[in-house]
Amino acid sequence: MTKVAVFMGSKSDLEQVRPCSDVLKELGIDHFMTVTSAHRTPQRTKELVLEMESKGCRVFICAAGMAAHLAGAVASQTIRPVIGIPLAASSLNGWDALLATVQMPPGFPVGTVALDKAGARNAAWMAAQILALEDADLADKIKKAREKMARDVEQAAKEL
Repeated sequence: MTKVAVFMGSKSDLEQVRPCSDVLKELGIDHFMTVTSAHRTPQRTKELVLEMESKGCRVFICAAGMAAHLAGAVASQTIRPVIGIPLAASSLNGWDALLATVQMPPGFPVGTVALDKAGARNAAWMAAQILALEDADLADKIKKAREKMARDVEQAAKEL
């Protein structure tokens, strides 16, 4: 069962979004990743949302740059959580995407994370935390991963 759908607005976004997939894989979360555009393929986007919901998708993650309407377009088609990853794809260095992703009208929220790769990782972690509300095994994996992160920091401090 596909629990998370990861959409990106363009194939050129893949390198920025790949860390999201990496984290989901590390946590053993089944996910689907594809390209769809809020502007160029609005009907495809709508159909993908419906298809993913029918396959059990619980959380949508949407990455886009510039106008960055993909997350909002998805949020308009589902009541499942939508997490937006703004991408720095223009001369505005991501400010345009950040503002477009975070400024949603009431009733159609998009949880917005940081830009680019850091945001992609945190989008996966946030999706995992949402799923962990009903999955004790996943909650345990997240706790263990955080404990390892803490140990890694302590080890790095010792090595200085």
